[in-house]
Amino acid sequence: MTVSRFFAFLALLLALQAGPLAAQQLVVSDQPENISITIYRAPGRGDRPIDANWPQGYALITESRTISLPAGDAMVRFEGVSEGMFPESAIVTGLPNGVQEKNRDARLLSQQGLVDAYLKREVSITRTNKATGMSRTQNVFITAGPDGGVIFESDEGFEALRCTGLPERMTFAKLPADLSAKPTLSILTTSKRAVTAQLTLTYLASGFDWQANYVATVKESEAGEQTKLDLFAWLTVANGGNQSFDNANLMAIAGEPNREGRGDQLRPTGGALQIRCWPMQRTHEVPYNMGYYPPPPPPPAPPPPMAMMDEAGEMIAVTAQRMASPVAAVVAEQEDLGDLKLYRVPERVTVNAKGQKQVAMIVQPDVSYDRIYVANARDYSEDSAPISYILRSKNDRQSGLGVPLPAGKVAVFENSTFGPLLAGEGDLPDRAIDNEVEVVVGQSSDVRLSVTQVRRTKSRQYWRAKISNTRDHPVTVEMELPDEISGRVKGISKIDGVPTWRVTVPGNDEAKVDYTIKLR
Repeated sequence: MTVSRFFAFLALLLALQAGPLAAQQLVVSDQPENISITIYRAPGRGDRPIDANWPQGYALITESRTISLPAGDAMVRFEGVSEGMFPESAIVTGLPNGVQEKNRDARLLSQQGLVDAYLKREVSITRTNKATGMSRTQNVFITAGPDGGVIFESDEGFEALRCTGLPERMTFAKLPADLSAKPTLSILTTSKRAVTAQLTLTYLASGFDWQANYVATVKESEAGEQTKLDLFAWLTVANGGNQSFDNANLMAIAGEPNREGRGDQLRPTGGALQIRCWPMQRTHEVPYNMGYYPPPPPPPAPPPPMAMMDEAGEMIAVTAQRMASPVAAVVAEQEDLGDLKLYRVPERVTVNAKGQKQVAMIVQPDVSYDRIYVANARDYSEDSAPISYILRSKNDRQSGLGVPLPAGKVAVFENSTFGPLLAGEGDLPDRAIDNEVEVVVGQSSDVRLSVTQVRRTKSRQYWRAKISNTRDHPVTVEMELPDEISGRVKGISKIDGVPTWRVTVPGNDEAKVDYTIKLR
């Protein structure tokens, strides 16, 4: 026996003694045992609403999972991760020998996913004749799809799926191995022995967002009393993905962490097919929506009025009822996170797929405020026009606040004989403690302003502003003037560097001021 044959025989003998070569084993973790979601607001969204289709914020998701890891090489599949996962951010801890390779499986088991997987491949189409009940099956080649329709090539030429008017069924030869029923992260790892591992999976994901929604209910007050309101804020979180997160620890971060821009995240292929067929009529015979979409449903009927009996036994319809301020059963707890603010929901909640959830965030009763009418002289002419009014307060304990106020929308309700009614909506930017808080509510037709040019020279313009108040109580008005005002005028001072006429106009009265502007 030669030396080379001896070594070949020895290698074969050792292999037979060791048993067959170990194949890569599959371990599936179908859901987490514990999950925490920390949501960050969409950068630069400003006062725009949350994108309902695909929120532009992001979340840090931490999952705990237990797996039985075999000896040798294994592929571990984490099913049910967020649709918007950034795979490069995924960190897995708890493995005996760490992670060798990571893969995000973006193709989902669905009608759309199957067609996408079989693009440029052969499938079977079965059509049934409605008149005879006879079925015919033929092999076809998918040439386009699945977005906007499915086109396939058969012996008769090119056709569009489900556009013949006959019942059609598409049959696939086998299930592609790379299709998953849920968004999945796969990792390759190895272990010297079989173990039960407690793993922690942490990753960033797009498709989330949150915002604060405030409700300010103005309270009744007597003449001369300090006006007050009850301030309530909802923490509104949005999940734009197709995965629900049950029984999760939920948190939200207020502030603007620095985050580098990145390209759009690839979303998994999944869902129903979008079939498109061109009708056989001539173009003038085709209805406007071509039968693709059903007409919109009619608006819901108004709720039935409440009924009650008067003293004579007659039925009385009640179409409005008093609305109390919201009552919070659970309130998010605010904590500091460096220079950011963290809001933690104290109870576990479910963050539903394609949905939004609201949890009470801020409850501040009896907040002192002032109603101020504001205007800019540049925006008015000699024709009298309404003035906008704001609610102004100080974010401190003396005013009944003294808590960080994240940016959000504010709905202001005023009292009436029918209970609180919506007076207006405004925007509130981020406000730290001790900052001034202002919310623009709307305009008042009872408080009006006119600005008239009295005369003009080569170097000067002479103006007169008049404010009329037809309300039965005094109002405070702040009117900003152009920066080129000449000289000092009684009642005009600088507020934040801008010349401003601040005046209290008595009820059913008016106030005037004359000022001069230098011409450049």
